[in-house]
Amino acid sequence: TTCGSNCYSDDQVSAALNAGCSYYQDGTTAGGSKYLENYNDYEGFSFGGISGPYLEFPILESGVYSGGSPGADRVVFNTNCELAGEITHTGASGNDFVGCSGTS
Repeated sequence: TTCGSNCYSDDQVSAALNAGCSYYQDGTTAGGSKYLENYNDYEGFSFGGISGPYLEFPILESGVYSGGSPGADRVVFNTNCELAGEITHTGASGNDFVGCSGTS
């Protein structure tokens, strides 16, 4: 998956998804940050037919997000922990998101 100039392997996507899902199931956030966060899909992505409600969690090029700056890229999943897609602030206006490669 490519988000802006960042490329993520399936393992990196899975690591972010699994971490975000764990925070969701535990009712906690990463390192006192606001993430895990509800994602309202104001942009209107179809997410390959995966239905919401959606949550977003940062995906990083190195390691798994544990607090601090989240960067521009996110994994999006639903409350069943099904991966819906990957989105990024890179190339979007304001605080909006655009889809990474493979997310529409």
